[in-house]
This record gives sequence, C-alpha cells and structure tokens, in this order.
Amino acid sequence: AAEGTKSSRRQIAGFVDFYHINMCDFDPSDIFAYPTFEAFFIRKHTGSSRPLFEPSNAARAICVADSRLVTYDSVSQSRTIWIKGKHFTIENLIQDKRAAQAFLDGSVASFRLSPQDYHRYHSPIEGIVMGFGNIGGDYYNVDPFALRSSVDILTRNHRQWVSFETKEFGQVLFAAIGATNVGTVKIHEKWQQSGAEIRKGEEVGIFQFGGSSIIIVFEKGRIAFDDDLLSMSKRAIAIDVEVGMSLGKATRTG
Repeated sequence: AAEGTKSSRRQIAGFVDFYHINMCDFDPSDIFAYPTFEAFFIRKHTGSSRPLFEPSNAARAICVADSRLVTYDSVSQSRTIWIKGKHFTIENLIQDKRAAQAFLDGSVASFRLSPQDYHRYHSPIEGIVMGFGNIGGDYYNVDPFALRSSVDILTRNHRQWVSFETKEFGQVLFAAIGATNVGTVKIHEKWQQSGAEIRKGEEVGIFQFGGSSIIIVFEKGRIAFDDDLLSMSKRAIAIDVEVGMSLGKATRTG
C-alpha cells in the first residue's frame, strides 16, 4: 500500500496539522522519526498520556480506544437506537454459536475510530483468554450514517475477536472490526492463545490504515455503564473518549 512507502512520510506533517494531532501524546513525538505514513498511523502513546481510571480496581472497566463511544444496556436496545443492520446479533458478529451464548442480550459498548485517531486498542478488564476468532469479510465504511443504513457492516466486515473470562464481569467479548481501506485487523498473537492472562489497559492489538470499530460485549446484567455515557447514547449521541477513561463498574463480583 502507498502508506507503507518511504515517500508516504511526506503526508505526515499535513495530516497532523489538518487534524490538530498533539504529538506530545506520542512516542516518538517527532514526526520525522516515522519512516512511513503507515508507521505513523500505528504510533504509540507515551507512558503518561493516557492514565488508567482506577488501575488497580478490577471491578471498574475502562475505555479501550481513543474514539467515539455509544453504550447500550442490551443488544436489543442497540438495534433500536443505533445499529440498524437487521442481522446484528452476537452470533453473526463472531460466527461462533457456542461462544455467543454467554452474551445473549448482553450489554454493548461500541467504539468508532476515525483515521486521525490512535489506532491501538487496549483491554477494558483483567482476565484470561477463552477463545479467539478471525473472520474475513468486505470493507464498508464504519460511520454513524452507514450504521443506520441497511448494510450490515458489523457482521460483514473483516474482524477478529477474543473472549475473556473475568472474576468481576463474567465473560467479556472484544471484537475489532475493519473499515474503509483497513487492510488488516490484528489482535496480537499472544491473545490468540487460550489461557493467556491480560491486565486492564494492556494493548490488545492494532488497526492498519483507515477508520475502524470495536464492539465490547458484557454478559447481561454484569456491568453498569457510567450514567453520562448511557444518557448520551439513549439520545443517539456518540461521546468522545480516550483509552483508560472510565466505562462502567461490575454489578457484582466473584
């Protein structure tokens, strides 16, 4: 792809200026340190730019990406408010009937990334990997207007998913979905292995060039999303969030 060529680095300065990207949040912060636009696109945060909300409290889940977020108490609510594709079910999302059973009408958090965003994504919880899947597909643009159209983007685009077992939330599903021009969705190999232990805030994977989307699903009744997030989502308004911000709390533990 053109983004991977040396000449592509010439696009970086204009991109940073156009989108007002604060390079102090990133390491390296010098735009000339990136050999290609692709390398810049998957730039890393500095260690201090995205502090985790209550890092040692496993009963508090955090936002997984710099993105626009909508939250729903249930899959059925998500279909009425925002995700209009009639085929949006957890089973269609992950193409695994058995794994989907735990999430029947579960609580859904949908994170939408734009091209200018940080394109690494992080775990909302601490837990142990139970399963992984990779599903090929078409690429449709993941944007609010498309989500309200009849094209079932979230169940037709290329995506990877990983499920975690947690003490605080029960099972948690993390699905990363490619969008326009995204050649790859890459959940890191270590999270593709059952039994791997992940910490809250640990990097799960990356998206390569383009906008993308992440769907996190909790078992029904196991998370109380923060009130400000739910109230905005009920009005079909996405809210700007950053990695590490508060997402919600476990309704029970153990």
